[in-house]
Amino acid sequence: MSASTTPTIGPAAAAAATGADLDARPFAGASRAGRWRRTGERYLLWLFLGLGSVIMVGPFYWTLVTSFKERRELLAYPPTWWPEVFTGVHWRALNDLTVGSFPLFFRNSLFLTFTITAITLLTSSMAGYVFAKIEFRGRDRLFWVVLAMMMIPFTVTLIPSYALMADLGWINSYWALIVPIAVNPFGIFLMRQFMFSIPNDLIDASRVDGASEFHIFFKIVLPLSQAALGALAILTFMYQWDNFLWPLIILNDPEKYTLPLGLAQFRGRLGTDVGPTAAGAMISVIPVLVIYAFAQRKFIEGIAMTGLKG
Repeated sequence: MSASTTPTIGPAAAAAATGADLDARPFAGASRAGRWRRTGERYLLWLFLGLGSVIMVGPFYWTLVTSFKERRELLAYPPTWWPEVFTGVHWRALNDLTVGSFPLFFRNSLFLTFTITAITLLTSSMAGYVFAKIEFRGRDRLFWVVLAMMMIPFTVTLIPSYALMADLGWINSYWALIVPIAVNPFGIFLMRQFMFSIPNDLIDASRVDGASEFHIFFKIVLPLSQAALGALAILTFMYQWDNFLWPLIILNDPEKYTLPLGLAQFRGRLGTDVGPTAAGAMISVIPVLVIYAFAQRKFIEGIAMTGLKG
């Protein structure tokens, strides 16, 4: 036998090599299948997000184009998705109200909403700090009472609240719109849950250093609670900005009307004047969008972090 003879691969070695290749193929196929699945899930997520965006933005778009349509086009069927002729008659009609004026209603709503929101943030954060960080007898039972207040519908307390405001002489007064809403059970609950995430060691160290409870609250706790305060501010602002029933019952003077009451003038016995209502609605939604645009980060952070402890 010559020494230069090339060795041959035995059957076992060939089978082992072939088996290794065959074993590698399923893994490669599984990897490709996993990539396709992840890509499909990503596109499906984008599809749902896109549909959700259309559903959310659709009403705003429809209200905006409605405010620029002519009256005859508002009644056209099928409805048009774009005005055939742009007109500003509905926007000018906002200055032709039966009583009051649209700028006055806008200022009244801004004053009331910002006042109620500021007071709610103060009272809710103070009560939340007490329920979360100060030990006293009956604290948990008292908090259960606060939670029970959240379960009572507003319509149940409507008549007693009105009778109380009448006894106080606050009918047709802004006091009746501010004071009863100054303490918000939901705001107390939200701030309490968030403040549980603030370390107790930080507060105890401040107390050891001689800091008062007010100093601890305003200098330490409030700066650390900006996320929850931002979330509560947006929720309170949105609710009070659209509040219609309670101001309708309390206010009699058109000079004190809020924006929802002013827009209600376009609704008569024969129906609603859609054009001016749409124009007024587009103006009324601007403050809410501005507030959310500046505070959305705090809003999302506050909702996400609330309830981590406790």
